[in-house]
Amino acid sequence: MLKIICSSILIFVLFSCGTYSESEKTAFDKKIENFIKKSGVKYKKSESGLYYAILEEGEGDFIKLTDEVSFTYEGKLLNGEIFDGENKRTPIKFRVSDLIQGWQEALLYMKKGSKVKLVVPPQLGYGDYELEDIPVNSVLYFHLEVIDVL
Repeated sequence: MLKIICSSILIFVLFSCGTYSESEKTAFDKKIENFIKKSGVKYKKSESGLYYAILEEGEGDFIKLTDEVSFTYEGKLLNGEIFDGENKRTPIKFRVSDLIQGWQEALLYMKKGSKVKLVVPPQLGYGDYELEDIPVNSVLYFHLEVIDVL
């Protein structure tokens, strides 16, 4: 799955996702809000539509778009199905600017050692791009931990 995620990140950067109407974004928000109610976690919503809950603040400076970060993560669909969990224990490294929009934004709120839960609507994730384990227009849920800022 890591190969798919890495390839998909590159493809995502090269090709933008489709544009979503306000009614589509509202429908995604309703799904997310229902998920959040059941989770018991208090999330903040950014202007872009990203939902995030910082579990641990971390230390040092905030991460910048030009930084490279080492992190672990687990990715799920809202139904709880794990689409990528192999990196939960083994850190991977990426330049922040090479990641999906939702992760880029979230990482700017984070520092070394930060832990966060994210709910990423399609317009900030993979959008209408179909992946092996991620259906088109999926809302994604991630648990992300920054190990180091390089």
